[in-house]
Amino acid sequence: MKILKNILIALLVLVGIVLIIAAILPKTFHAGNELVVNKNAHEVFEYVKQIKKQGEYDNWSRQDPDIEKQYTGEDGTVGFTYTWKSKKVGNGKQVITKIEDGKRVEMDLFFDNAEEANKSFIAVDSIAPSQTKVTWEIDGKMPFPFNIFTLFYDMNEDFKQGLLNLKNNLEK
Repeated sequence: MKILKNILIALLVLVGIVLIIAAILPKTFHAGNELVVNKNAHEVFEYVKQIKKQGEYDNWSRQDPDIEKQYTGEDGTVGFTYTWKSKKVGNGKQVITKIEDGKRVEMDLFFDNAEEANKSFIAVDSIAPSQTKVTWEIDGKMPFPFNIFTLFYDMNEDFKQGLLNLKNNLEK
């Protein structure tokens, strides 16, 4: 009985430590990456503004080939909505909120029925006639105590891999 009591106390102390750490950690996050694609900026922008094409390069869609996708509206225009359901990567919704033609697409992302949007964008910048810098970023909130996962998961790597996939697709 004493061993069981000690195990229970140890578990409670461990949970307490995790909750204290989560309370101290930021409740917001920023992730993203950038790279150069050897294509002209117009061609790159026309590709990245199409949200349906994200499934061809984003790291999350590649993790679940059985992801359920639904689309509403005209792709590549403000208001276009992409909704997904996945047992592996979670559920969510992405809405195009602003387009700066030839430069930037801004999106709101809602994960697992959240009411508050995470702000994301993909921007293209011509650095030479056939070279384009692509930047893909997100800013959002991670509620307590789930913010503890930011210690173990680096979303920047997902953006990096997604951009590498984008580069490979466009440079074929």
